[in-house]
Amino acid sequence: MTETKGIVGEKLGMTQIFVETRAVPVTVLKVGPCVVTQVRDRATDGYDAVQLAYGQLRPRDVTKPARGHFEKAGTEATRHLVELRTDDAGSYELGQEVRADVFAAGDLVDVVGVSKGKGTSGVMRRHGFSGLRGSHGVHKKHRHPGAIGACATPSRVFKGMRMAGQHGNTRVTVLNLEVVQVDPERGLLLVKGAVPGPRGGLVLVRSAVKLPLKKGA
Repeated sequence: MTETKGIVGEKLGMTQIFVETRAVPVTVLKVGPCVVTQVRDRATDGYDAVQLAYGQLRPRDVTKPARGHFEKAGTEATRHLVELRTDDAGSYELGQEVRADVFAAGDLVDVVGVSKGKGTSGVMRRHGFSGLRGSHGVHKKHRHPGAIGACATPSRVFKGMRMAGQHGNTRVTVLNLEVVQVDPERGLLLVKGAVPGPRGGLVLVRSAVKLPLKKGA
């Protein structure tokens, strides 16, 4: 059985705090309170998970299907619904509140968010290409990708070729961030390092699923 804890919130920004004699860069997350609006089990749905609701929503903005869903759970309508897969989903109850104190200082967590969208970008900015030569033999093609495949064989461009296109605005998961501080009263989590997304972006904080190996293991 794998107990995966999680909570939904938003990114407030980055700062630094001092731990003993060193400065630690942290991202401040405002999380919860979240409400459990659905519990899935393996017998009915094929997997175990809980659905967490977060964020305020005006009653007039609630659609009829969503209203029925929240009424069935006996909770108020919220803006965001996020599903968290966990083997101990049966221990949750409809209407149960999940707050910031679900985590403690020293825990390792994964943070899932949507990265900043940067529009259509070329290969140098999007993939880190070095570009073509800047001296002899290149005529106004310095930021182009170069060759993207053969001609007659296979007469097509292979899928996955790194080319210009949409940069950012994708789901990103950062693994194994340490929880430095927890402020349950204000619903704040301070995690070490950077978190994907802009200020105010929605994030899911869950227990780390790929714990790093200990030295000497």
